Amino acid sequence: MTIKAEVEKVLQFELSPEKVRELLVEFGSKGKIYISDFNKTLKQNKDKKYCILVFLKNPQVIEPFNINKTGFGIMSAWLCVEDIEKIKIKSS
Repeated sequence: MTIKAEVEKVLQFELSPEKVRELLVEFGSKGKIYISDFNKTLKQNKDKKYCILVFLKNPQVIEPFNINKTGFGIMSAWLCVEDIEKIKIKSS
């Protein structure tokens, strides 16, 4: 399945082990971060230095399509564009 969504809010944090625990408790309890095993997740992330949380809204299922990443870099995982039609590769 391929979806599109709008970014509602972005939060950025510098981390310490205590901050990692705090964020997992805060956002895990609200259902914003899926945590199947709290202790395992805490252990995996306790030494991370930075965190960016991206909150999405209005998700919609769409047909997959190829894009032209010229100017964005081939390894770009996220692209911010005003009009998706400008980067779609038209199928022949």
